[in-house]
Amino acid sequence: MTVSRLSAFLLVMLVLTGCGGRAVLGLTSQHVIKANAAVPAPVLNDKTGPKAVIPIFVATSRERSDNLSLPYSAKRSPTLNFARVDVGIPPNHKRGEVEKSSSKPNPARDFAATAFQPYGSKQVFVERINAELAKRPANQRELFVFVHGYNNNFADSVFRQAQFAYDYGLPAVSVHYSWPSAGSLGLYVYDRDSATYGRDGLAELLQLAAATKATKILLVGHSMGSFVVMEALSQLAQTGHRDVFRRLSGVMLAAPDIDIDVFQGQVRDIGELPKPFTVLVSRADSALSVSGRITGGHPRVGDGSSIAVLQKLGIVVLDASDLDGGSHGVFASSPTLMNMVRSGQLSQKVLSGDETPAGQSVLADGTSVITGAASLVIYLPARLLGAVQ
Repeated sequence: MTVSRLSAFLLVMLVLTGCGGRAVLGLTSQHVIKANAAVPAPVLNDKTGPKAVIPIFVATSRERSDNLSLPYSAKRSPTLNFARVDVGIPPNHKRGEVEKSSSKPNPARDFAATAFQPYGSKQVFVERINAELAKRPANQRELFVFVHGYNNNFADSVFRQAQFAYDYGLPAVSVHYSWPSAGSLGLYVYDRDSATYGRDGLAELLQLAAATKATKILLVGHSMGSFVVMEALSQLAQTGHRDVFRRLSGVMLAAPDIDIDVFQGQVRDIGELPKPFTVLVSRADSALSVSGRITGGHPRVGDGSSIAVLQKLGIVVLDASDLDGGSHGVFASSPTLMNMVRSGQLSQKVLSGDETPAGQSVLADGTSVITGAASLVIYLPARLLGAVQ
């Protein structure tokens, strides 16, 4: 391999590294709680321990492992496994980041699990989610279902959901779907196959979520996880389970790593999409640029090149190309986006076109402008809603 080819290879590897990391949960035998036992209240300490703990209910098509640092492996399980993982947010946490360690995490500075409780059946899983929902006010009994992307081990993806839920101030109960990504930089093809394998498990999880007492269910897929979402929705539609769609308050695909032609086929298979259905794209997403080259140079849904196609499909498009760097993980790392969601400038009603965002003005050409700290262009089906600048 020549020096120039080696440099290019290393650059590609560096870019793709942004899709994941090498985290561990930091569990010991003392953190494992029996299925029917109550999870003890965490001890919060601003200096030596977590300042907050986010409970994550997990359904995974990964095989169970004896390694407590990663209790679910990259191997594929023929049946779903269920658990709850409580994730501590460190006192030094910076919004948009997941502070993590590849060795034993320090709760004073790293994301770390404070409890792990496996469940023996889907019935217990649903019961425990209902119990958690019952603790919330009636207007906050919602589920936030998150599906991770390429090159994530179990800890990486669980920590990302905890970070997202905490930084966005989501009042919903967090439910995580962990499909069997290898969590290895060089195993992109394995992950693509595992994403297809994982669709059955997500379809089953969405049916279970719909059977809970949640008032709303928000479904978010990131990167290759968006492919899992689309495949699961397609499977539900084609097997007579469209009733699950009525329980969804919205679907968001962040930086979807899906071939645009494949995506259009998935939409045809699904039929009428849940509303609002939102796709976040970025022309500055270098990871999707690399993915496109790996897969033959064809456009990816999240690379910002197919906005008009998405609009024709009835999809709301958020163009984050100029939003806080527009990186592959901007959906979880952008302070501006967090502030917009927290303030209500970007809400379910806004994405549905039912509400005018705060601070919006209308230009002579009809383009709507929301004044903000960075630039976010929002495309509603068939028309441009506005630009945040």
